[in-house]
Amino acid sequence: MELRDIEIFLTLADELHFGRTAERLLVSQARVSQSIKLQERRIGGALFERTSRSVRLTPLGERLRARLRVGYGEIMAGIDEAVAVARGQVGTLNVGTFDVHHREIAAVIDLFQQRYPLCELRMREVLPADPFGGLRAGRVDVAILWLPVREPDLTVGPRLYTERLVLAVGSGHPLATREQVEMEELGDHPVAGLEGPIPDYVWEAHTPFTTPAGRLIRRGTTIATLEEALTAVGFGTVVSPLGSYVAASRVRPDVTFVPIADGPVLQYAPVWRSAGETALVRAFVQAAEDAQATG
Repeated sequence: MELRDIEIFLTLADELHFGRTAERLLVSQARVSQSIKLQERRIGGALFERTSRSVRLTPLGERLRARLRVGYGEIMAGIDEAVAVARGQVGTLNVGTFDVHHREIAAVIDLFQQRYPLCELRMREVLPADPFGGLRAGRVDVAILWLPVREPDLTVGPRLYTERLVLAVGSGHPLATREQVEMEELGDHPVAGLEGPIPDYVWEAHTPFTTPAGRLIRRGTTIATLEEALTAVGFGTVVSPLGSYVAASRVRPDVTFVPIADGPVLQYAPVWRSAGETALVRAFVQAAEDAQATG
């Protein structure tokens, strides 16, 4: 029995109507009838009982449907998987984000998983102190990073979302009772320094080195992780600009978050290693663009 004949038989077994079966399979009704008659001759028994009013499976047809359905499903799944592999849509894609930022790309993740259900999506955390390390080490295939990114070995995709900054201060700090602060006031307080290989131009987009009036913003305690920054802030050693999304997830009695009225607005985009671009990376970036267009 040819694969097309199996498909015709199973569809007719579901529809129990020659006309609807032909419509579903985009063939003529004569083709459906011819296929069923051929199979019945080969098997040596009737698969369907036909009257002018109805079509129904015979006991022989019931048994054949039960056996063929499982095998047909496996065959089609195998074909779908082979097509997906050929198109680079099977495998694992490691997506890196800062802390809780995977929530900001939920629509992108959902769309990608709908399109490529055979691909395993793994979320990796990116440390602000080393935004490019995971990409260059191959641990992350595509990372959602704040801009600018001006690295010759990395490619930057479309902007996905933005984030405002707030100022993290100790709960006993003089600025803790303020409704908002301005960037110029950072010249009066040491801010947390970042201990890691992040380029200065990337960090300056987050925490500038000078105030709008040109005063130096002093670096105090150096930190490597978000938790270290919050601990230093809680001790009152430093203050630190932080992304509002991260701040919203960190409720601590020793830290207060104050909006920065004129602070930088961070722009985020997918970034990947140019030499490591794969079909899955391109598919993820396309999903990001499409999610943005419909969002």
